[in-house]
Amino acid sequence: QVQLVESGGGLVQPGGSLRLSCAASGSIFNILTMGWYRQAPGKQRELVAHITPKGSTNYADSVKGRFTISRDNAKNTVYLQMNSLKPEDTAVYYCNAMPPIRDYWGQGTQVTISS
Repeated sequence: QVQLVESGGGLVQPGGSLRLSCAASGSIFNILTMGWYRQAPGKQRELVAHITPKGSTNYADSVKGRFTISRDNAKNTVYLQMNSLKPEDTAVYYCNAMPPIRDYWGQGTQVTISS
């Protein structure tokens, strides 16, 4: 069983940056492709970025060039560096395996972009 705990969210102005962290428990973390997802009010949850165990990455078009996903397998942690943030990036951000595993959803971390 894996437990995921997201952190690092907050309120920032447009153009600002945040770094999200997702700490995972469980020995299988290192073999999972991990993803960051987000859900804005009234919208479906969407995949923002994912990273394979060996570090290959992929991004949604809406964040490409602004967000960077990374992982530290020794620390069982995956990160999301978010730069040039826009109001439309406002959402609750979650990490999970990719494809997601229902039992792995955590509480997420709120990201709010507002002036």
